[in-house]
Amino acid sequence: MRAQSLTLAAAGAALLVPATLPAAAAVPPRQHEATARSEGSVTAAALLDRVRSCDQVSRGRYRTDESARATVPVCGTRDAVFWKADLDIDCDGRPTARCNRRTDPLFSAATAFQQSDGRHLSAEALPYIVIPQPSGIWNHTGSGVRGGSVAAVVYKGRVVYAVVGDTGPRGIIGEASYGTARALGIDADPQTGGVPSGVTYIVFRDSKVRPIENHRAAVATGERLAKAFTGTR
Repeated sequence: MRAQSLTLAAAGAALLVPATLPAAAAVPPRQHEATARSEGSVTAAALLDRVRSCDQVSRGRYRTDESARATVPVCGTRDAVFWKADLDIDCDGRPTARCNRRTDPLFSAATAFQQSDGRHLSAEALPYIVIPQPSGIWNHTGSGVRGGSVAAVVYKGRVVYAVVGDTGPRGIIGEASYGTARALGIDADPQTGGVPSGVTYIVFRDSKVRPIENHRAAVATGERLAKAFTGTR
């Protein structure tokens, strides 16, 4: 949740995060520390071919940043919803060496959805995407999208499967976890990383990974749904 420094979420985060973090928490994020590669056998080209045209399901359009114009619609097919936007880095959730108050001034120790053990998600470890909170523009629940839904995130020929793990501002779209960015080969630094465009988010309707933190399950489910979506065998 990026635009939150003056919200109750940020105030709550200050109470949840210890005043003094262990020494490891001061380690700065390393750029491109993971070898980026596609997950599964469905190609980025096959997925992008299915989302070339937009049947808009949102009532309005989203901004990619606070100062940007609202130009991004949420589009839909029978099996998925999708949008094409930037990728801002979400480092929220459980404090880790690379996601904490020192590395991210907007850090929040909470995510909208939690693990099976009740703890908040780890943005560093888990590939997840952020969806806007319900509004007059779009209510994701009406499109069969909820916490744990599976998404294929496509960037520069790479495909990464992620879950819906957090919610963000009502008027902004285009955000994913530190772990998603790393897997895509994108600079994951929460202050300077991300990319300004070129990322496609495809969320499969009525999908669900249990437990939400099981990335292997997200990949297996995402691969199966992506094959059906693209007609790939």
